[in-house]
Amino acid sequence: MSTSGPSPNRAEHWQGIYDAREEHEVGWFQETPARALKLIEAAGLPSDAAIIDVGGGASRLVDNLLDRGFTDLTVLDFTDAGIEKARQRLGDRQGLVTWLIADVTTWRPERPYDLWHDRAVIHFLTEAADRAAYLSTLRAAVPPGGQVIISSFAEDGPEMCSGLPVVRYGVEAMAAAFAGLLTLQESERETHHMPSGTAQNWRYFRFLRDDD
Repeated sequence: MSTSGPSPNRAEHWQGIYDAREEHEVGWFQETPARALKLIEAAGLPSDAAIIDVGGGASRLVDNLLDRGFTDLTVLDFTDAGIEKARQRLGDRQGLVTWLIADVTTWRPERPYDLWHDRAVIHFLTEAADRAAYLSTLRAAVPPGGQVIISSFAEDGPEMCSGLPVVRYGVEAMAAAFAGLLTLQESERETHHMPSGTAQNWRYFRFLRDDD
């Protein structure tokens, strides 16, 4: 497992969240991330495609992708707290995954990825400079023709999450955020029910990386 300097403030915040709650108690918990898996299936990738889950933490997406036969998986997160929960859960299978601890806004990928998945980061980037840095990293990580799946709080979703303000996205706003880099292929809405029972509105987007 490698590291590349996550922001101390961000790392400390998410470390605290994971320290205070069990995996299934965090608001974003999904036993089976059905919507993401549906969009990954729609991407039509071979089993050896390189997939990175940005902000994956303790997400069970990686478990499900291993179950489906994918062999080149990477999970990146701000802190090792969530990653360690995922590693313990996977047991002997943890060695089949590359684990990276990094702030995606400053991380520089050492290899290309066929698919970039993010259900955790984009809506927390409230500063224009952070969003620009995120796009720079994505451009470096996903070559033209690659695919990108991003989930965010919908335009009528919550304004805060885990004590932090968030940016909410409708279809037009998300497409505009990646104009010139990604072309939207499809989008879907989802009502996510938190462990507390509270409903949150989300949007899921699948993009194709444009030519440079």
